[in-house]
This record gives sequence, C-alpha cells and structure tokens, in this order.
Amino acid sequence: MTTQETPTESPHTFQVDLRGLVDLLSQHLYASPRVYVRELLQNGVDAITARRALDPAAPGTVRIHATGTALRVTDSGIGLTEPEVHQLLATIGRSSKRDGLQEARKEFLGQFGIGLLACFVVAETIRVVSRSARTPDALPVEWVARGDGSYTVRTLAAEEHPEPGTTVHLTARHGSEQWFDAGTVAGLAADFGALLPYDVRVGDEPVTGQRPPWEAEHTSPTARTTALSAYCQDTFGFAPLDSIELDLPLVGIRGVAYVLPGVVSPAQRGGHRVHLKGMLLTDRAETLLPDWAFFVRCVLDTDALRPTASREQLYEDETLAAVREALGDRVRGWLAQLAATSPERLRRFLAVHHLGVKALALHDDDVLRTMLPWLPFETSEGELTLDDLARRHRTVHFTRTVDEFRQVSAIAAAQGMAVVNGGYTYDAALVEALPLARPEVAVEELDASVVTAHLDHLDPTAELALAPLLATARVRLDPLDCDVVARAFHPASLAAIHLDDRSARHERARAEAESQADDLWAGILGSLREEAPRARLVLNHLNPLVRRIAGLPDPDLAGVAVEALYGQSLLQARRPLRPVDQALVNRAFGELLEWAAPVRPPARDDRPDDRADDQPDTQETDR
Repeated sequence: MTTQETPTESPHTFQVDLRGLVDLLSQHLYASPRVYVRELLQNGVDAITARRALDPAAPGTVRIHATGTALRVTDSGIGLTEPEVHQLLATIGRSSKRDGLQEARKEFLGQFGIGLLACFVVAETIRVVSRSARTPDALPVEWVARGDGSYTVRTLAAEEHPEPGTTVHLTARHGSEQWFDAGTVAGLAADFGALLPYDVRVGDEPVTGQRPPWEAEHTSPTARTTALSAYCQDTFGFAPLDSIELDLPLVGIRGVAYVLPGVVSPAQRGGHRVHLKGMLLTDRAETLLPDWAFFVRCVLDTDALRPTASREQLYEDETLAAVREALGDRVRGWLAQLAATSPERLRRFLAVHHLGVKALALHDDDVLRTMLPWLPFETSEGELTLDDLARRHRTVHFTRTVDEFRQVSAIAAAQGMAVVNGGYTYDAALVEALPLARPEVAVEELDASVVTAHLDHLDPTAELALAPLLATARVRLDPLDCDVVARAFHPASLAAIHLDDRSARHERARAEAESQADDLWAGILGSLREEAPRARLVLNHLNPLVRRIAGLPDPDLAGVAVEALYGQSLLQARRPLRPVDQALVNRAFGELLEWAAPVRPPARDDRPDDRADDQPDTQETDR
C-alpha cells in the first residue's frame, strides 16, 4: 500500500492596494489632511534623536520649504541605507523605532510605521533622498513612491546629497494645493512643533526656540503668573481665572491647567492640549482629567503617555489612568490651598464653578470637609452654605425637586424649618452627606405630611365654623384627588398652599395613563396601583380672604372660590397644570366674573320691542 503525500502549500504574501489604504487613512484614521506636516516633523525629529544617540554633537535641524505645489523637508538625522529604504519605507507597518518598543517610546515619537503614508493624503508622489550617518561610506539613496502603490529605488552620486540626513519631496495631488501654501505650512508647523527641542524653520522663519512659560525662568511670581496667563490667551483664547501648574515628574508631566473664567456644563468634555516630547499630539484630549474637573483646560508636555495609531488621541491604558488620578490630585490640592490661604480667590472661583466643586465633594470626603464652609445652596433662609445652616439648626430638611421646594419654602421659613433645595445637580446627595462632616446634624427628606405636621391646628371653635366650607371644598376637589384641610400658618398673606409628594404625583400620572390606555396597558397599569397619599390644599385660617369665603351664605359661590384658590396655589408653586386642572381654573374664574358682573335685563325704555308696542297702530286708526 502506498501513501499519497499531500503537496506542500507554498506561502503567499498579502497584496496591499495603496490607494485604498490611503483613502482609509484619510477618511477614518486621520481627522484632517493637516496631519501630514506633523508626520514629516515627527520623522525628522526621530531621525535627529537617533543620530544624536550615536553622536551627541550632531546638528539638530529641520528645514521646510513650500512653493504652493510642492514641499521639501530636510533633516540632519540618522539617514537610511539602501537596504533600510527597502525594509522601512516600502513596508507598511515596519518602523525602525519598534525594535525594543518599550525603550523606543522613551526616545522616539513614531512607532507604527505608517506616518509617511499620511503624505499620500495630499501628495501625488513622495521622493525621499537619504544618506546614512551610521555608514559614512554609503552613497545617497533615492526612493520615489507613487499613489498607485509602485516605487523605485536608485543610488545617487555622493555630491547629490553630501551630508548625512534625509530630504523628503512632495508633489501636490490635484485639489490639495492649498495644503502646500507657504503660510498654511508655516502655521501648521508652528502649531505642531513649537515645543520641539530642535531648530525647526519654515523658510527663514523659526518655528522653535522659545521655551514654554512653565519651563522658563521668571523674575518674580507675578511675572510667572502673567506669562502663564498670556500663554493661555494665545493658546486657548481666554484669560484664565487662575493657573494650576502641573509639574509631575513621576508621571512625566509638565504643563499648566487653566481655570475657565465662565460657567460651562458638567457634560461638556474638556479639549486639552497634549504634546508628546514637544510634538503636539492633540488639542482635543477629552479623557486626560477626571470628569468632575470640567472647569479647567490643560496644556502639557509628556513623555509617558501613549498615542493611538492616528496620533490624535491618547491610548486608554494604566499609564493614562495613573496620570488622570495624579492630575486630579493636583487640582484637589489647589482647591485645598485656596481654602486655607486665599478665601477671596476661592469665593470668586466658586461664584463661577461651584457645580464642579460640588461634584468633587460628592466623591471625596476630604474635599467635602474642606469645601463645605464655602459651597452655596439655595435654602428657605436664602443662599447659605450647609455649614452656616448646620450651625443654626440641628435638623436640616431637603426636597428632591425644585417644585417641591417652591411649594414649601415660604411657609418653612415662617415655621422656623431649615429646608435646602435639592433639585439642582448634586445638591440632594450633598445634603444627605452632611452628617459625614457634621455628625451632630440630622438630615431628613421633606414631604407634604411633614410640612402639614408643622402647621398649627385650629382650635375646636374655629374648626367647627369652617366645617361647612371644608365639606363643600372636599366635594369640589375630590375628583382631582385632592383633600382639603385648614391650618393656621404664616405668612398670613398666603391664602392656601398645595402640597403633595412624589408618590401622589406618580399615582395620579399612572391613573391618567390608565384612563387613556387600551385594555392591555390599562390592565398592566392597574396592577401598579398604589394607595398613595392624596394631594392637599391647605387653607390658611389666618388669611382674611379665607375667613370671608367661609362666611359666604351661598355654598356654590364658596365652592367656586375654593376652586379659584386651588388654581392659584398651583400657579404659585409653579406646578404644571393638567388638562383637568386647566379646565377647573378656567371655569372657576369664569364663574367668579359672572358673580362679580351679573347679566341684568336692559331697562324698558332701552328695549326696541317695547318702543314699537307703545306706538299707535296708524293703520288701525285710519280704519
């Protein structure tokens, strides 16, 4: 028996459609064609870094020349030999900086081997002329690549590129000439490379050479503050409320966090400006700081963070998490320092950004204890801090919504109750956390039953006198799921208040939905029925109008007046009116107007029919 051998399969090599890859890069990887300048600067800077590892005295220059249809970039870097050109320039994903990647990140900017491809987003051809500094006897090499995926390599005479280094020539694609304008190129080079440590020029204009203000020496702290503020104005376009320096060598961070001068939404993610070893990585880094620190914008330089392949965002890893925590600690420290040494500056800051500090205090007990004396809250006694309120009251009440606070704030103040409006972002949770900082203070949520219990009951005689009015009012308001009680409370100018809690509102909403639903949903909603407390209309016996209504001899008129008070109480509490409430209010006010201005029959002399009857019948007389 013979064994049939399976023929050995020969390996094949993936084929790459360069034009398709370029389209992929331009439409999905890079946000804008402008990044091609950054990639050219990156290659030049990395080449210089590699050469200085061999020769620390080697020159460090990058020269850029733009003509409108072409671009030339020359660096004094390490250069390439012909084998390196084939190996590195013509192999997508291959990078000389990926050998020993962890070490490469400490020195080099690029690591992915796709940077030169970014040039095809704006260029029709790329011509690279390079001479190696590692092999002094090696001749210059020319590499020419085209957008269709083909390239050629040839060796040049020594005099065509006498010095080590690399020159990249780009020819503009049709429709991309604007990216080769000299002014555009100069602006992009300054934006991306202003903090680079080497001599970079566009034409004769220097791009680098000025140290960032956080690294420069200053004559005084005031001069340093002025320089930092001026840099913020130039970079972000606003004058900061304050500056927080971010010198964190353990995580490789140097820079400044600027406090925004205006109110911003906590949901708005900050666009921070991040440089990687001097090269601008992104001006839209959104995950650099904790979410609660939305009131600052950062500009910093780092050698520890890792970029994504597009080099336009930060790679989410343990290093970024550690940096985020360290920067958050720095902002916390700044707040604690303000509280201890600069109360007036802290007040100015909190007047604008109290919401951010509340968010921080909610998640940090130390910040809560530090900032509690300064955080403002809306209370039944005006705008106060929780610390001030805790010194005045041993029990602090709060409401979950703004509507609930509006219902009770006036009478709570008159009754000596301390109530905090917890309807704003973070406020309810912070009030509940108050015992962590002030253990002697009790915190209770306020509902309608608690408010009613604090109101004075009437004496039996007064309550008996009001019994007919209360009976009429309950009949009128029962279809609205509202009970009616009478109490005596201040301010006496308030005739009535409408009180209900969330469970009562939820039950009314459920019942209304059930009445409008089909049989299936009505059954489901019916199963959710609760015995919730009914809303209450509390009539104020101290109010003269209420006493006059109670004395009306006509029960119908008294009932209409109570309906009007019900509508007025809803409007005073700024409660949204249901259709049934709106109909009741319209009817009540209409009937009150009719009582005030009843329709009377016209006088006899004003009636045209009567005048006709009084005239003699001339026709009958003639007869």
